[in-house]
Amino acid sequence: MGGMGKTTLTQLAYNDDRVKSHFDMRQWVCVSDPYDEIKIAKAIIGKDAPSSNELDEVLQCMSKSIQGKRFLLVLDDVWTDDPKKWEQLKVPLIQSGAKGSRILVTTRKLEVANMMRATRNMINLGELSDEYCLSIFNHMAFSDRDVHEFGDISKEIVKKCKGLPLAAKTLGSLMQNKRTMREWKELLNSKIWDLEKVEQEVFQPLFLSYYDLSPTIKSCLLYCATFPKDYEFKRDDLIKLWMAQDYVISKGNKSKGTTGDAVFDNLVARSFFQNFDEDRKTGRITSCKMHDIVHDFVQFLTKNECLIIDHGEETTNKSKVLDDKVRHLTLRYVPEGPLVISSYNCKKLRTLATFDSGITTIDPNLILQLKCLRTLNLSDNSIKELPEEIGELIHLRYIDLSYNDDLEKLPDTICGLYNLSTLCLRFCSKLKKLPENMGNLISLKHLYVTGCRVLELPKGIRRLTSLQTLDVCRCGGDNDEAFQIGDMRKLNLEGSLRIQLVGDATDKSEVEKAQLSDKKLFHLTFVFQRQTNNSSSSSSVEILNALRPSPDLESLDIWDYNGTTWPNWMQSLHNLRFLNLSYGTQCEVWPLGKLEYLERLTLYWTYGVRKVGVEFLGLEDQTSFRIRSPPLILFPKLKQLEFFYMSYWEEWEGVEEWTKEDSEITIMPCLSELTIENCALLKALPDFVFKTPLQTLRIPGSERLVERYQEGNGEWAKISATNPNIRIIRGWS
Repeated sequence: MGGMGKTTLTQLAYNDDRVKSHFDMRQWVCVSDPYDEIKIAKAIIGKDAPSSNELDEVLQCMSKSIQGKRFLLVLDDVWTDDPKKWEQLKVPLIQSGAKGSRILVTTRKLEVANMMRATRNMINLGELSDEYCLSIFNHMAFSDRDVHEFGDISKEIVKKCKGLPLAAKTLGSLMQNKRTMREWKELLNSKIWDLEKVEQEVFQPLFLSYYDLSPTIKSCLLYCATFPKDYEFKRDDLIKLWMAQDYVISKGNKSKGTTGDAVFDNLVARSFFQNFDEDRKTGRITSCKMHDIVHDFVQFLTKNECLIIDHGEETTNKSKVLDDKVRHLTLRYVPEGPLVISSYNCKKLRTLATFDSGITTIDPNLILQLKCLRTLNLSDNSIKELPEEIGELIHLRYIDLSYNDDLEKLPDTICGLYNLSTLCLRFCSKLKKLPENMGNLISLKHLYVTGCRVLELPKGIRRLTSLQTLDVCRCGGDNDEAFQIGDMRKLNLEGSLRIQLVGDATDKSEVEKAQLSDKKLFHLTFVFQRQTNNSSSSSSVEILNALRPSPDLESLDIWDYNGTTWPNWMQSLHNLRFLNLSYGTQCEVWPLGKLEYLERLTLYWTYGVRKVGVEFLGLEDQTSFRIRSPPLILFPKLKQLEFFYMSYWEEWEGVEEWTKEDSEITIMPCLSELTIENCALLKALPDFVFKTPLQTLRIPGSERLVERYQEGNGEWAKISATNPNIRIIRGWS
């Protein structure tokens, strides 16, 4: 049964250190339904998978990728019991892998084990004992409280879990904040467990958590039924979709109701989401998936409103019909060609989405039926153009056309969508320009154009005072009718922003007009794109100085900056936590040691650097450390320090006569990771590095350092004496 722990047990085996060391390669593939041999084979190949969708070509590539290797392959959640499909994948796996390779499969169906002829090696997971369920329940419910507070009631509640670990986990998380005996007895005496239908028995662990949600959060959870199984939800995109349906409101107006971030975090806490990816910088969850049982559960609850139809299914499955109750329609596997849904009544749809499809055009008559539509997701198709009739859909709030490689332009009528809040055009690689009247989109809050060929934004965008997100802004050029960096001053941008500067055509006075210091941005990226020499343009140093961001900025990237000094505002970034300086800089000195909140510093391909002196630490010279009142801490919060491809870097200067014991200066007291990769000329590390709490030192491609810090020699002895648990990585992992 779903939720019994098959995938969890498999993960424990897959991540066991003994298993890791035993196999040459391991690969985990989420199969789900439908079974797609090409998708599975590409997942086995990994990042080197071919773009072709020809089965023979992909299987040949897969065979090559595992040739002679002892591999462990996990096929998670297999439903298909068609032996022909399995044989196509099995034969090259068996023929190419080395002796001792293993394939581990999770499934709910005995027929799958029979098809794979694996019944002799089959593990049937039984129910957990009440003791183990109680352990799981207590772990979730009493993380910071006395387990005995409601101990007797806990035991009675756990009996109702019927050995299902997911039930114990879900009920435990439900009771985390329940402090009264009445609340616990309400759970114990709930009659929800008496439902007899099979579907409801499977969903019993989830019903109680669901009914404990507020109406807003319920609506947001149920909207997830519009996505296929095993879909990876992007946090920010999902929140914008909720906003498009008026389930939640934007961050900027919290007083009106629940924000999307609060809803997302609540669903995470209640175990409705899993398989999290986190932002490396902030630790914030950026994406997640939904367990199959939970997905089945929300689809069960929304079977009259949400409908997912696979191409061809409408003619073979008469039970799936689009009546006037359906509000959210998802189409999958629509073949290459026009999108036509002539047999359905679409007049009351609020969501239309496609997945794994190849749509090239959209029937204008279909568009005219969708007068109530709020969300249109046509991403990852082959759409060449949108019909002019798109302008008739005045209730549209969200349009996603990302990854339509053939899309060259948008119709002007799209500018009449005065309710449109989000427009996603990511990686529409042939899209060269946006409609001139974009300034009419008075409700637009989020515009995404990363990966487009759009060289200039329309001037009218400066009128979009509601705009909060503009992921990329290319500034410079001599077209006065195009959006310039100075036009940003009226935009209330927040979050992340990437500014591409055509350095030779950017004027300092124009940059100052942008007033970036007033923007509530978390992350900023400056990219200098140098073109021809132009004596009338401002220098890179002047431009960067004029780009002064808010002192509250937490993350900054500077790319291709060719100035000889750093900006005069760098020391004012008192809240800066992450700094990335990459490519082309000629700066010799980075006085960064006094940035009190800096946690990670990365320097990448900085050609001008030959020596890193004490100025890097924030000291004026070798003697300035001796007399200090009060004591000074340099790089007080720095945890990760990274240097990559610094081809001319030869010397990293230490602090003479400095010892940690008698100095009034402390250097990098939190440093745990130091990476110096492909810095071939660097001779040695300064002594103060080994007086930090360094845990990991990575030096692949830095030959002189690799030779100097070989295990067993004198330098190694000095390191191990001060950092006995340090791990030095000398080669490529």
